[in-house]
Amino acid sequence: MLSFLEDPQLRLLFFGGKGGVGKTTCATAAALHYASRSPQGSYLLVSTDPAHSLADSIGDFHPPGNLKILEFNAQDSLETFKSRHRRKLAEIAARGTFLDEEDIRRIVDLSLPGLDELMALLAIAGWVESRAYDLIVVDTAPTGHTLRLLTTPDLIRTWLKALDALLAKHRFMEQRFRGSYQRDELDHFLLDLAASVKHLEGLLQNPRTCRFVPVMLAENLVISETLNLLGELKRLLIPVWEVVVNRLYPENSCPLCAEGRCHQLQLLNELFSRGSLGEYTWWGVPLSAEEMRGPVLETLWDGVSGFDAALPIRLQPLLEIPPRVEAAPPCPAAETTFLIFAGKGGVGKTTLACATAVYLAQEYPGKQVLLFSTDPAHSLAACLEMNLGPQPVRLGPGLTAMEIDAPGEFAALKRQYQQELEKFLQTALENFDVPFDRRVMERLLDLSPPGLDEIMALVRVMEFLEAGRYDIFIMDSAPTGHLLRLLELPELIDQWLKTFFGILLKYKLTFRFPHLSQKFVRISRDLKRLRNLWRDPARAALYAVSILTEMAFQETSDLLAVCGRLGVPVPVLLLNLATPAWDCPLCAALNRRETLIKEKFQQIFAGRHQTVIYRQSEPRGLKRLTALGRALYRPGIMENRHGAVVDLPALSS
Repeated sequence: MLSFLEDPQLRLLFFGGKGGVGKTTCATAAALHYASRSPQGSYLLVSTDPAHSLADSIGDFHPPGNLKILEFNAQDSLETFKSRHRRKLAEIAARGTFLDEEDIRRIVDLSLPGLDELMALLAIAGWVESRAYDLIVVDTAPTGHTLRLLTTPDLIRTWLKALDALLAKHRFMEQRFRGSYQRDELDHFLLDLAASVKHLEGLLQNPRTCRFVPVMLAENLVISETLNLLGELKRLLIPVWEVVVNRLYPENSCPLCAEGRCHQLQLLNELFSRGSLGEYTWWGVPLSAEEMRGPVLETLWDGVSGFDAALPIRLQPLLEIPPRVEAAPPCPAAETTFLIFAGKGGVGKTTLACATAVYLAQEYPGKQVLLFSTDPAHSLAACLEMNLGPQPVRLGPGLTAMEIDAPGEFAALKRQYQQELEKFLQTALENFDVPFDRRVMERLLDLSPPGLDEIMALVRVMEFLEAGRYDIFIMDSAPTGHLLRLLELPELIDQWLKTFFGILLKYKLTFRFPHLSQKFVRISRDLKRLRNLWRDPARAALYAVSILTEMAFQETSDLLAVCGRLGVPVPVLLLNLATPAWDCPLCAALNRRETLIKEKFQQIFAGRHQTVIYRQSEPRGLKRLTALGRALYRPGIMENRHGAVVDLPALSS
């Protein structure tokens, strides 16, 4: 039996992985297992994903009374924290900086990076410490943002150092003129928060009471991301003993199931051949004909079987299933400048973004297409089977791709700031106390709001747009919850930039930071252009990618609602990974279930073009992506208007 379902010492159980692999399903099923098995116990199932789906997973099902379900709102907790401690934060800033009360208030309101995510972890740690629950099961955000969450202690230590720097001058003056310094309320506030962070880190690294269970699919992109996740968890000393491989095809005579199973086993063979994964126990969960929601969740672990990573898996010949598309969308117009591919994790955003980029580069030979990713857990390189990084890489005529290093872009901004600060302090103004104001000024950018690094990535793209290097920009976005934050960030970041720049103006420091000041002006201007561009239906569009499940429908509904509020046009819905009505009990059941969801999409979103893309051999590499792009945007290439499938001629890579 899976040990994470049987360990009586566990107090904290995380489920994580790439978006769309079934983290929420596994977390909910594990929580239900514990609550049902031990009715005398008390359990909590909590989500830290901004795009919560616990409620969608549970549906109308009433869980046991000893299981509490919570979709944690970190932003509300942050606002509560600010309200409770605003006076302390303002007083800390006032003691050690030249800023006035208004400056301090605006910075405190706009910044405190990472503190919203820390709120979730501190709350969970507090519940563990107080033994409020026998076990807390955590459904995390997709990989990139989960790792960001788990590295929050390091981020908060940086923030605490910035606040401590603000108190240093006050401590020195007290020591000098009173002969001693006694810690006061503000010191204890910082010390208590630092102690909480240290305790949290110890809790996350305790192998007796904490466990992280990666959930994955036997797919190339997911495997690549899972290996990165395992490496980072090991570096962070967070205990991992088991890995769950979800949605494995059964062994039967159906060609589609056989192709799926053969492909999965081939990838698992390649994975296990690496030889470094034997320290983990591997569990396989079979693909279910029913959507794993509500009472069905209690059966999730029934068919689980183990893999021996040391033994090869017997393979059958791999079949080739070409792409097939129903109701192909219009090809994006030649005037298109910006396309965003968005949706729930695991629905195929990266694949469809890549296929579109490849197709448009061929369709418009006079245009230059830039395909880029803003997802912290990049997948473009794996999908394209190319080496990519933060610099543009030419893939072929008219097509370039890059995986933008958002933290690296922010680090470059901080380096520029530090260089100009050093020059300024060498000729400091009279109203600056250099030893102490130096520390304050050095830490000022550490108090920037969360998400500034991601905005810096988009600013890099806007620089390309202004330079005229590329004509069409195709963005492979992070999963829904974090994309929504990114869509709303320009307004917040613009306010923060105005605050920061206003401080430089107010204290006549703009001429002391000439390059930084110019950079901030450019960023503010680019953000305004970006907002206007995203709202222009003649030049930009968001293509919403979904799959035919109830949970994906709910998340897509949330995405479209926010886009409507922000004025971002969403002309096309791409319903991916659909199951055709093959003569197979499993495929037939999946097709019936998906047809009901497809009808729901058509009814609720009748005004938008909706395209169905059926399951196919995994479209990786330029050859298969070219085939998918042609099938997607050219009705009649793969399927003519009467529904007859047409053979696709062989393509070179």
